[in-house]
Amino acid sequence: MEERHKRILQRNRVNLVRDLDPSDMYDGLLSKGIFTQDMIDEIKSSGIRRDQARQLVRDLETRGSQAFPALIDCLHETGQHSLAELLLDGEPQNQPLPQPVHVRPVVRPLPVYSPMDTDKPVHVVTPVYPTQSVKPMPTTPSPSPEREFGKPRATGRVRRDSIQSYKMDANPCGNCLIINNVDFEPKSELSNRTGSNIDCDKLERRFRSLNFIVLVKRNLKQKQIRQELLALSKVDHSQYDCCVVIMLSHGTEVGHNRFPGAVHGVDGPNVPVQHITNYLNGQNCPSLQGKPKIFFIQACGGGERDTGFEVSPDEARTCIGGTGDQTDAMPMSSSSDSLSTQSDEPDARATLPTPSDILVSYSTFPGYVSWRDTQAGSWYVETLDNILEENAATDDLVTMLMIVNHEVSQNSAKGLYKQMPGSFNFLRKLLYFQAPPCQRPIQS
Repeated sequence: MEERHKRILQRNRVNLVRDLDPSDMYDGLLSKGIFTQDMIDEIKSSGIRRDQARQLVRDLETRGSQAFPALIDCLHETGQHSLAELLLDGEPQNQPLPQPVHVRPVVRPLPVYSPMDTDKPVHVVTPVYPTQSVKPMPTTPSPSPEREFGKPRATGRVRRDSIQSYKMDANPCGNCLIINNVDFEPKSELSNRTGSNIDCDKLERRFRSLNFIVLVKRNLKQKQIRQELLALSKVDHSQYDCCVVIMLSHGTEVGHNRFPGAVHGVDGPNVPVQHITNYLNGQNCPSLQGKPKIFFIQACGGGERDTGFEVSPDEARTCIGGTGDQTDAMPMSSSSDSLSTQSDEPDARATLPTPSDILVSYSTFPGYVSWRDTQAGSWYVETLDNILEENAATDDLVTMLMIVNHEVSQNSAKGLYKQMPGSFNFLRKLLYFQAPPCQRPIQS
């Protein structure tokens, strides 16, 4: 879009968000080639009418030179003539807001007395020291995302007063959906994911032990993935405290404005991770509002292979993995819905709202491959399962994922390639899973 047209949209953004009805414009913008169907679906999933209007205007600024004329035509075609005339005039109808008045605070100096002013009052601040009856501060740090995971812990959980924890005592705790794509259709040009069933079995047992209702779906096409996520969003979660979605599939890198990456159906087409999370956000799944929604993505974030860098001998470790290591890679999508141009990234990142109570854990850094052993399963899932078994009784989720990051980063595929998991964390509180009875610490 031309800069002058971008400026017109930006000056009239308030009017457009307030008055624009995008519902009748989607077909016109699609037929004129301004948006793809995936982009239309993404705008529709962004929320209520105002949210869709805001997203539509934002996305229009990233399209080509015909986007502005097409917008004007669609406004006339849908009877929104006043908005079309407003944009053609090039000036907003709203009166400019008055400029804020900056008031400088008045700083009054403290009185200064010389040593000779003995007749003036002197305020002496006497330090107060704790008496013997005051209990000393505990030496064991309370669990928090910032603490180092290598330090010893006291028996049982010590909650910090300054950071609340999510309620996680419902029975059962919540639903866990696992989508395991192993056998891919020939037309997808994707290899079968040997070893993924090992990952699936591990995670199914693990989350059942954490008191989740686990549903496993295998070899789903793109449309079926969406259908399962939609069905999960329609479930009444009011009696539960949490929801978990686990995606085991091939992955790729796509344009995004919230969460990077996408996972493939067995037929080839992919579902962006940000669409996956949208199904369970507060708008589309009201019974999960304010409750943690956790997504584990075992799939490649792109096609690059990380060879790592040299470290000191103390950091080095024996290579793990061998000739059976495979990747879940797919080349970066070149579809027309990619919006990740350098000129558009700063504005998009600065204006998008922050999703709350969502954590997305990726098996690899965006843009890189994720390694999977055909005999033992993926590095990420194997490590995640082990850490949940050992630490779920004492550590919060973010701390455990930090341990997973460290452990996986020590592995090497074929003696050369590395992998670095990571998370996009928008949780507001600490999250402790329900530990199985055999793992719960004995209270003294």
